[in-house]
Amino acid sequence: MKVDFQFSTFLRSIACAILLGLSLGAPLWAQIKPKVLELGMDNPTSAIFIGNSFFYYNNSLHNHVGQLRRAADSKDRFRSVSVTISGSGFDWHDVDSYFRPNAVGAYSFDSRNDIIFNKVDRLFDVAIMMDCSQCPIHPQLKSVFHDYAKKNSDIVRKYGTRPVLFMSWAYSDVPEMTAQLADAYTQAANDNNAFVIPAGLAFARSIAKRPDLNLYVPDKRHPSVAGTYLAACTVYASLFKKSPVGLSYTAGFDEATAKHLQSTAWETVQEYFKP
Repeated sequence: MKVDFQFSTFLRSIACAILLGLSLGAPLWAQIKPKVLELGMDNPTSAIFIGNSFFYYNNSLHNHVGQLRRAADSKDRFRSVSVTISGSGFDWHDVDSYFRPNAVGAYSFDSRNDIIFNKVDRLFDVAIMMDCSQCPIHPQLKSVFHDYAKKNSDIVRKYGTRPVLFMSWAYSDVPEMTAQLADAYTQAANDNNAFVIPAGLAFARSIAKRPDLNLYVPDKRHPSVAGTYLAACTVYASLFKKSPVGLSYTAGFDEATAKHLQSTAWETVQEYFKP
């Protein structure tokens, strides 16, 4: 895989700094620790992903999570749907409307592209939500992030769904965003008794271990296929508390690359949720 020389040099420099910190026993990027260490259910069977282009890039994050789940258990049917608005923040979404009867999630497509009408008691087990990529730490928007983290968590709970915050990643040229976003999402989750998926920390760990593997497209913020697959592995590891290492779904990556991304996700989840 070819990467821009300046980009590669930059990644090597931050990787050295991160690895030095790890070798000295420094905390892994986030300073605030999560209060909620378990999702609260052993085997969620349905999810709604509410966010923006970070979710829908590369044929949508929820599709990759579903593929990982099917690779782990061919008989499992993890029903998921993604509701995204390009560039959106928490406050752009009318989350209440996503739970109205006979609308979002009313039917799905099976492996033969046949429509299946869903008859369920609870529309979604979990709602995985992310704000815009810099809103949680933006001086004019971070208060909106915290307000809507509460509002949207309260809304999904009203329908018997567990709120999950998706910790996004730093821009490739602004690595300090990693710790800032990690603390913002962790604090918001702690304030609302919500669960967090530490995808941003997985990105930083991967860059430290494999700076040659580019997780970004040229705009320096959206994920490459490797970035989406890493995020999906982190979602899988977080929700199901199982390692994705060795799963047959690899998004087309060679064995070594897939193993790196899978193990990075699992290591990040274990570190983040360590009591």
